[in-house]
Order: sequence, then C-alpha cells, then structure tokens
Amino acid sequence: MPLPPLHASYWMDSTQSTDFPCLDEDREADVVVVGGGIAGLCTAWELVRAGRGVVLLEAGRIASGVTGHTTAKLSCLHSLIYARLRAASGADAARWYATSQREAIDRVFRLVEDLGVDCELETADSYTYAVTPDTAARVREEAEAARQAGLPASFVTRTELPFPVAGAVRVADQATFHPRRFLLALAADLVARGGRIFEGSRVTGLREGEPCRVTTEPGPAVTAADVVVATHYPVFNRALSFARLEPRRELVIAGPVPSDRAPAGMYLTPDQNTRSVRTAPYGAGQRLLIVTGEHFGPGTGRVRERQERLTAWAREHFPDLVPTYQWAAQDNATTDGLPHVGPFHPRARHVHVATGFGGWGMSNGVMAGGLLAAHLTGRELPPWASLYDPRRLHPVREAPALLGLQASVARHFVGDRLPGATTDSVARIAPGGGAVVRCGGRHLAVHRDDLGGLHAVQARCTHLGCLVRFNDAERTWECPCHGSRFDVEGHVLQGPAVRPLRPEPVRDDPRTDPGTDAGTPPH
Repeated sequence: MPLPPLHASYWMDSTQSTDFPCLDEDREADVVVVGGGIAGLCTAWELVRAGRGVVLLEAGRIASGVTGHTTAKLSCLHSLIYARLRAASGADAARWYATSQREAIDRVFRLVEDLGVDCELETADSYTYAVTPDTAARVREEAEAARQAGLPASFVTRTELPFPVAGAVRVADQATFHPRRFLLALAADLVARGGRIFEGSRVTGLREGEPCRVTTEPGPAVTAADVVVATHYPVFNRALSFARLEPRRELVIAGPVPSDRAPAGMYLTPDQNTRSVRTAPYGAGQRLLIVTGEHFGPGTGRVRERQERLTAWAREHFPDLVPTYQWAAQDNATTDGLPHVGPFHPRARHVHVATGFGGWGMSNGVMAGGLLAAHLTGRELPPWASLYDPRRLHPVREAPALLGLQASVARHFVGDRLPGATTDSVARIAPGGGAVVRCGGRHLAVHRDDLGGLHAVQARCTHLGCLVRFNDAERTWECPCHGSRFDVEGHVLQGPAVRPLRPEPVRDDPRTDPGTDAGTPPH
C-alpha cells in the first residue's frame, strides 16, 4: 500500500488556512512577539488580555510550523523527567515542574470553556512504558518521583496496548486536543481584543534598546518597548543559545482504526528509538490512531528507512491501521532538559525568549505564555519561574551535553568538507534524490526531481555556514549543526536561518561544465 506524502499533517488538513496580512509599513507596539506557534500565540493573547498593545510577526502562517505538526498531548508526564530532575536538582525542582505543567493544562481547559472552543479536548490517562527490564526499573523510579512531585502517578504492569509491557508509570486525567482549532480560536480572540497579527513577515534583525526595533524581510520594522522571541529555535544568538540547544525530528503516521480497537490513553516509551501512541476523534465508529517515533537529528539521513520502520511497527501492532497521514515534527532539547523561558540573556532588559521544549511543546507553550506575560506586565512571578530562567547555567551538570553538542557541530563543520564526504558527480544523483556536490571549488546542494530536472542551491547554511544534507523522505535540505531546513529551491522552512540558500547554475553532465571538478559520470 503506498504511503501518503510525509508532509501531510492531519491538524493542517482538517482546518482552514489563515490569511493575515503581511507587514507592509512600520508599526509601533508595546510588545512585538516573533513567532506564531503555540508559545507566541499564547504569549500574545495573555499580553493583549492584560491591556498591552501587541504585534505578532510570523514568517509563514500561524500555527502551521512545529505546532501544526505536533502529536498534541497535554500531559504532565514527560517521559522520565521527574526522577532525573529529583536527582539533579532536588525534590522541589521536580514538584515545581509538575505544578507548572498542571497549571498550563488547567489553563487550556479554562480557555476552551471561556472562549467556547470546539477543539476536541478530551481527558485521557498518560503512560510512559517500558519494553526492557532496564527501562522498567527506571519507569518504576519515575512513578515514585512523579507521585512525590504531586502527580496522581502509579506503577502498573498491564495496559490496553495490544502487546505486553515490562511496566509503566500512569498519570491519570491528562488531556489531548486539536491544537490548530484551539490556537486559531485564540488568534481570533486576540485580534478581537485589539492585537495585530502579520503573516509572511520573516524577522531578520533585532536592535535591543529603549525602544527595541525588529526588522522584517519585506523591509518594514516594528518598534516596541519589549520583544518576545518565540521562533522555536531562536533566530538570534544573544545568549549563546545555539550552544545549549539540540534539534531533533520525529516521524508521525496516522490513520483511522475502529473505535473499539483504539487505545484510550496516551502512551510513550523511550525504548525502540521512541514509540508514542494516542488517538483522536475521527468520525462515526472510528478514531484517528497517531503513532510517533524514530527520533533523529536533522541532516543525519536515512529518513525513508526510518519512515518504513515506524510504519512496519505500527502495522504489526495495529493491523487495522490504514495510514492516511504522515508528517514529521521537530523540537529542541536544552543541555539540562528544561525549557528556556524568560530574559534572553544576562544583560537583557526588554527581550525575552521561549524555546527548548524537548518534545513537550503543548503544555510548555501554554506555560511559557503565562510566564512571559508575568515578566512583561510586572505581575508576581510564580515560585517555579527560576526553573526556566534562560540565564541559568549549571557548568558541571551541563558540561557533558555542552561538550557533546559542540563536538557534533565541529565534526559536521569540518568533516562534511573533507574529501569523500560529498559526491563529485551530478550524474550520480537519481530522480527524487539529492546530494552535496563539489563543483569548481564550491559546494552545491543538488536535487534531481522526478522528471530529471536539476535544482541547485548553495550548500552552506545561511545561519553559520555548516553544509546542509538531503532528507530523502521530505525532500528538503537540512543543517545537521543547528536544524535549519530549506526546500529544494532554497527557501527557509525552519530556522534559525532567516535567509534562503542562493540558487546556483549546474549542468547534468559535469564534463560539459567548464571550470568544475565534478568528475566523470559512472559508465
């Protein structure tokens, strides 16, 4: 059975596209929010509700990037975080984390009721399960740590999954929802309250000061007292955040299954390179089964192989599944495993950031909106605010992750330029494929479409200059250093890059291209 295109997200397919205007002239505001995902929209809404004049700038369409490709779980149980937090920072840190997540989920329920949003909000139990004895021991420890943190957690050995588990931690009464329906309703209320949203307005510059000034790709700028950078991966590196964030992608497949065979809970295991299962409403007698897994770093390759492996796993355990949607999600993890929400850097007075949600952007995005609004309106900060302060740094605890990230970046920056790391012949690229090719001393990212046409762009990422790599399933160019993504024509799909890859001329037969060293095509 052929699989659907990898970019087909159910959340996007089941909602109308937005059509807010592009920023066409200079504007002024109390606060400019950069980024129209869940963190940016929640922050903007909270600020408008508090009486602030807000301009929100989105490079593409709101709620269509990472938020439009999530698995949409509203859960306090984030894999195995509580035992790790308790060991690294103490019981108070674990309790504060649980409190902040629980308050965020409660906030969603209140907003859904107050705004009358039909976003398929459902209560569901959340599980982190194990399939190996070693992970089962960690899961048992997590159940005790989560319970100590104040969550209704328990250790169980049986679930409704159609296969045995070695153990699971269960947290009752969590939730799932349709994130796009929720956020589009929030955006409508934001505008009704006087907030302004501009789409197709990619931010490329930031001048901190009193006031701050944010410039966009079309040319106009917004002057504001305060700025919030909520672009998923910050497009500005004012706090060496690039050294403390690790991007990762996960694949998602979804399709209808009979309601009587659909799991009611949300399930995740760190085993098997991550497997996540949950369902959503999908017509009479059916539920939409959503299966996630195969996490990998952008630009690390073999995505088609990972896609096939995840699909095989899903069909083995859920034979009724007929995949109708496939997409991929990307998120960033910090070096200490906690989001960065607050002042952007130690000297920042008027610029704040929200990033590093580690795959749990739904509850953390709502949490970030409330916390940043408190920062910017002078409200008393919650007792757990310091847990997320971007200015924190734990040298001993974060050192291994920091060094590992930098070693990986250096390895790509240098190693990808060595002989043998790229191909020397455009002719070797098959239809549908792509490769970085050395031509005339330059590195070109070359894609051959299904009809044989060539699409070549510069291979150096416009962020910090690493060489991009081809994603064979999504047909995109990805930076393995910091996760920027581009389409085959070079347009930015995902930051931190804000400028496209420049188109370059290339010929199919390098022997007819004077000045190249692309080599001789194979016989």
